[in-house]
Amino acid sequence: MDAAFYDAVRSTLFGGKFTQAQVDTLNAISSAWSLYGDGDKAKLAYILATAFHETGRFKWLKEIWGPTAAQRGYEGRADLGNLVRGDGKRFMGRGLVHITGRRNYVDWSKRLGVDLAAHPELAERLDYAARILVQGVMLGTFTGKKLADYIKPGSANFVNARRTVNGTDKAELIAGYAEKFATALAGGVSASPAPVPQPSPPTPLPKPAGKSPVAVIVAAVIGIGAALYAFLKSNGVLP
Repeated sequence: MDAAFYDAVRSTLFGGKFTQAQVDTLNAISSAWSLYGDGDKAKLAYILATAFHETGRFKWLKEIWGPTAAQRGYEGRADLGNLVRGDGKRFMGRGLVHITGRRNYVDWSKRLGVDLAAHPELAERLDYAARILVQGVMLGTFTGKKLADYIKPGSANFVNARRTVNGTDKAELIAGYAEKFATALAGGVSASPAPVPQPSPPTPLPKPAGKSPVAVIVAAVIGIGAALYAFLKSNGVLP
């Protein structure tokens, strides 16, 4: 990601200015991408958009816990691996993709070689968080769906790419962020092809001017009259 990228996203996504934390986060994702990405800028755009959404513009690497139905619902969720009392809050969303639930924390403990299950706050460490974000969606560890299922060379389905993280929750919104990141990664130029100019239709040639029917009749009458006069004169009828 070069200076043109930072200039573009500063104006289109960050209200004209960055905090140091936001710059650090962009740099961390860039570093993780260089290690675990595949070079496809459309995938990187979606990864950036995911983190941008999940963390409120790279502000919060820890879920804001509150008495919402969704957060109360974490407790006892077998699909999240939350089988021990208190697991819901202990394994709340953390990091750049907000991994949630004991199952994800244990899985990433093995991948990182760090005991996130015993120390879940380590998922907020920026280098770990960036690796979890990038590798998670590239490998499909969160939902079984990976970015390559939706983003291929020449084709990027940013809406359905949300299935790599969380079904279709806020899919359209995040796809919009991804489009802006994709434009910035392309040097500030929209990835959509410019419309091909169409040739102007040829200018019709002017029609040759024609005589009106009245003019033709008048000319014929004059011609007949002149011929009759000449005939009568030659025969001595007219002086």
